Amino acid sequence: MPDEKKKPVARGPRPDLQAALDAKAATLDSARPEAVAKRHDKGKRTARENVASLIDPGSFQEFGQLAKPAFKRIEGPADGLVIGIGTMDGHRVAVGAYDFTVLGGSQATISHAKFDRVGHVIHDLRLPFVLFAEGAGWRAHEDYINPRFFEESFVLLARLSGLVPTVSIVAGRCFAGTANMAGQCDTVIATRDAAMGMAGPPLVEAGLGLKLTPEELGAAEIHEKSGTVDIVVETEDEAAQIARRYLSYFRGQGAGESWTGEVPDTMALRDVVPENRRRAYDVRKVLDGIADIGSIIELRPRFAKAAVTALIKVEGRPVGAIANQPSFLSGAMDSVACDKIARFIQLCDAHDIPILFLCDTPGLMIGPQVESEALARHSARVLTAAANATVPFMTVVLRKAYGLGFYMMGSLALGPKLLVGWPTTEFGNMGLEGAVKIVHRDELAALPDDKARDARIRELADENLRRNLAMEVAERFEIDDIIDPAETRATVMRFLAVLPPQAPRTGRKRLIDNW
Repeated sequence: MPDEKKKPVARGPRPDLQAALDAKAATLDSARPEAVAKRHDKGKRTARENVASLIDPGSFQEFGQLAKPAFKRIEGPADGLVIGIGTMDGHRVAVGAYDFTVLGGSQATISHAKFDRVGHVIHDLRLPFVLFAEGAGWRAHEDYINPRFFEESFVLLARLSGLVPTVSIVAGRCFAGTANMAGQCDTVIATRDAAMGMAGPPLVEAGLGLKLTPEELGAAEIHEKSGTVDIVVETEDEAAQIARRYLSYFRGQGAGESWTGEVPDTMALRDVVPENRRRAYDVRKVLDGIADIGSIIELRPRFAKAAVTALIKVEGRPVGAIANQPSFLSGAMDSVACDKIARFIQLCDAHDIPILFLCDTPGLMIGPQVESEALARHSARVLTAAANATVPFMTVVLRKAYGLGFYMMGSLALGPKLLVGWPTTEFGNMGLEGAVKIVHRDELAALPDDKARDARIRELADENLRRNLAMEVAERFEIDDIIDPAETRATVMRFLAVLPPQAPRTGRKRLIDNW
């Protein structure tokens, strides 16, 4: 009879391998039940659970799992930082998570060395990066070991700006250096119960004599209103889901990705803009009628409310939408709205996401308050960002297109590849009544009383308006087309269909301003 094939002999690991396996196992959650239980009792996930919520099973290559604190008198599995590379939904990604169960998630000599090592890998391989930022900043125990600032972590994170998309998730207490890292990322996601600040309560009390809880010092609500946090969610699970969705917008123009086929009610767009041109409306209803259902991710919704900035998808293709908000300041652009718009343009341009401008603005905000807020400088940021962007964009004028506000919101001077308007479109170099008062000053001054002057101003303003309504502007070919509002989504789809393929990127296109 022929010799039977020999079966491999089962054998256990050699002592040196067993020692390594045991040491790695000791860093896992299963080996630390008390620390894990404390975390769960607070309704929070562990660092490893957070990483697992994003990474495809079996794809995570961890760096420095066996690392220990440089200060040998304390214990700290992986020195309080779980970090590595892998895939998320089959796409390349890097993920890091500070471990609050290890000395409050503090940063230290070895954890910085780990971050530096992986930071170079992220940079060289151009990997999108998600950071779970939670911790108390620098670990005071190691001041005697590492008194110098030779860590590259902050510099490496800064060098990722515009090269790869970066996201930070703040789901607990995040202070000092860890908060700075969160703020270095393109987009900050925070849970409602999170707290963040550049100095924690002990330092604030020592320096200013103020005794505050972390939440009193820097609650998520505070940072949501100030614009520090882009998206606020309720739970860590929701934060991970948003981060996953967010990164899907940065994978190019592959039509159909993540599209469920659900089409919005485009006919509703015909009734969004009120017949009364002085009435306000919520421009988010316009986005609802253009974007794939469930695809809208609005950034900084409670900051700079005169503008709406959102990532959307149209038939699965990513688009960056920038809109004036008529329900706040009538859509006039103040300093914070300009900041919000300028940075969003940079984000989209850096990663080749086409832009859609939805314009309905009476222009830049006026008055002493905005002058004290340096509007001349802040508005210039929009122009600089838009004029130097190379990503293709189109503009839809919903109603008002006045002055420098319109000029910045995708006017012909900025080179939109398509400029269309709704039938409610109206144009002007400045507010109609303001223009009348300037041009007809002498005539108005000669009228007998205020009632007569007001009537004449209204008459002249209406006459000026009639010359600058949608059809008149289209006849002068100052706009490419007047469209049925219900056709807006289809118009955007046609625009996206003719865009050229993205050229392979070999490096960074531009930086993204952290503010």
